[in-house]
Amino acid sequence: MQDGISPEQAASMIPDGVSIMVGGFLGVGSPDRVIDALVARGARGLTIIGNDTAMPTRGVGKLIEAGCVAHVKASHIGTNPTTQKKMISGEIEVELVPQGTLAERIRAGGCGLGGILTPTGVGTVVAEGKPVIEIDGASFLLEKPLRADFALLRAHEADHLGNLTYRLTAANFNPVMAFAADCVIAEPDEIVPVGVIPPDAVRTPGVLVHCLVRRSR
Repeated sequence: MQDGISPEQAASMIPDGVSIMVGGFLGVGSPDRVIDALVARGARGLTIIGNDTAMPTRGVGKLIEAGCVAHVKASHIGTNPTTQKKMISGEIEVELVPQGTLAERIRAGGCGLGGILTPTGVGTVVAEGKPVIEIDGASFLLEKPLRADFALLRAHEADHLGNLTYRLTAANFNPVMAFAADCVIAEPDEIVPVGVIPPDAVRTPGVLVHCLVRRSR
């Protein structure tokens, strides 16, 4: 991986119409440089899987605002009025998934599991069309695993082998998404030589990462 690729090169790797997992929480921990490059490229028809759609000018919200997204799978859209308007008009299809369920479905996709059992949503609209399984007198929904064509991650540091660290809330969803996508593109704040990152500080091993995105030169 060495010094990585440019955000524009990363965006050119991502075709229109694919599914993309985007890490972060309200834009914190989202890969802004790649998102900006996708907007500049005029990407279209994307399916975005992530915790939320941030705000219109931040994180995933930039993709929503620019018309890049056709489908969203997220825990909430309450901080982005553009997502709400486009959902109501039918321009974007939105699937709301309880936050813990979303994380576990992604984990299941990365681990090769057939799904997860959760009591969250039993007896509500969340349960519509989903199998309900009884275990020891309790009801659980069978939620299917989630995978994506690409995962776009934001890391604090990466070494030249692709090992990643995260800071604070940037760890939300980024580490688990690295397991659940066919191609993982990581955008670190800094790329450091191998050996700088202590082995026990690595949150995502480099074997999972296909490309690093460098800062503009």
